[in-house]
Amino acid sequence: MEILEALPAFAALAQETRLETLSVLAKTGPKGLSAGSLAGCLGASAPTLSFHLKELTRAGLIHSRKEGRSVIYAVDYGGMRGLIDYLITDCCHGDRRLCGPYIVNPNAG
Repeated sequence: MEILEALPAFAALAQETRLETLSVLAKTGPKGLSAGSLAGCLGASAPTLSFHLKELTRAGLIHSRKEGRSVIYAVDYGGMRGLIDYLITDCCHGDRRLCGPYIVNPNAG
């Protein structure tokens, strides 16, 4: 991931509701949550949540799927991993004694 790919994700996460939404979805795991359940967890109105979900989707941090009449949202683990890789690619000059298991792909860059 390059800086121009990372910027939309950072911009999306620089807002409290979106950061909290990603946190809730990350704790939920790959099965995700319906938009209604997510709104209930966050105490957000449907229109407000819809706006924030669109921004997180556009940033590549979450994705959605239809299940019957519901839309289920879940973390896009590839997008999240790309952002994490971007942040720690050059962490500690690749010294695993300092960064431990957090060095995901020492050849990324």
